[in-house]
Amino acid sequence: MTDNALGAFLRARREAISPAAVGLPSGSRRRTPGLRREELASLAGISVEYLTRLERGSDRRPSTQVIGALADVLALSPEERVHVYRMVKAVTGDVCVQAQPPSPTVRPTVLALLDRLEPTPAFVAAPHGDVLACTDGFRRLAAPIGLFDATEPNLVRFTFDARARAAFPDWEAVADERTAALRAAADLGDRTAAALADELSITEGAVFARRYAAGGTVPASTGIERWAHPGVGPLRLAYESLLLAGSEELRLVAYLPADAASSDALAELKERALIS
Repeated sequence: MTDNALGAFLRARREAISPAAVGLPSGSRRRTPGLRREELASLAGISVEYLTRLERGSDRRPSTQVIGALADVLALSPEERVHVYRMVKAVTGDVCVQAQPPSPTVRPTVLALLDRLEPTPAFVAAPHGDVLACTDGFRRLAAPIGLFDATEPNLVRFTFDARARAAFPDWEAVADERTAALRAAADLGDRTAAALADELSITEGAVFARRYAAGGTVPASTGIERWAHPGVGPLRLAYESLLLAGSEELRLVAYLPADAASSDALAELKERALIS
């Protein structure tokens, strides 16, 4: 797990909560963004000293009661609460971290499920972002923007490619989401995710590093992405990200058209592939 991941997460969320959101006056002399430590501690019913130890990493084993109290004040989503809980379990040793993690494999039944999903754009990804398997529908969608130009296509690495900036009108939000997913995997002991984060911190610099350092969010499992597709133009795609059973924590992600124009565009992509 990333050193002091729990403390960094708690501090990032504390600094992101406005005093007004918890019924406190903002004031004009505040030097700290968001809540002060003493304010969060008071609202959560713990001491300032204990919160300081949690944020600095000198105490990494808060009780479930403390986690719940902090989660309430910080307005954590259900997914974020689970993420905090699992970070604590990783520290206590209840989550096994592989010294040499095996290469993720996709079960035959999941591959069969992908076949059944055709022509829906869908893929299976590892926690660190590698695309391990996909439908032809997803390949038709993503190949023209450049994702599959890499030998081992990776969603996070590609996001910081110049072609991704052109492909996603809401690139800032996409970059935030995919970096958050990488950070979440690294915080839970995925060494491949941590190594990729080190790589991108060097190759992409501050544009990646500042997002990764924020570390106070867990990526959404559903939403809408806008694509500027080079072949069929603007797309609005609703996505669902489903955690598959198993220790490798693979995710199945499927895209559905969010409007009639996007549905027609996906059909056109399929028609072009049949003609060629």
